[in-house]
Amino acid sequence: MSIYLTAIVKSKQETTVALRTMLLDMVVNSRKEEACIQYDLHESTVDHTFIFQEEWKDQAGLDLHNKHPYILAFVAQADQLTDGIVIYKTEKLA
Repeated sequence: MSIYLTAIVKSKQETTVALRTMLLDMVVNSRKEEACIQYDLHESTVDHTFIFQEEWKDQAGLDLHNKHPYILAFVAQADQLTDGIVIYKTEKLA
């Protein structure tokens, strides 16, 4: 059963360019993962907010994703680059 995530990443104003580069690299690498069905990144046009829309094949695939070096590197730098991250695990209704 698919796992759906929406992640909202609020950038610090001074780190938006660096964060964007890191997030785009995460997209490239995540899309190569076997369990990745969808991994899209959006950027707000009015503030420094990035939004991921993700779909994973199953929980085991998502768990493996969260152990990859590029994800761990982002987590390690998140406090320096962001003003907050909110992740929603959702169910698809329609």
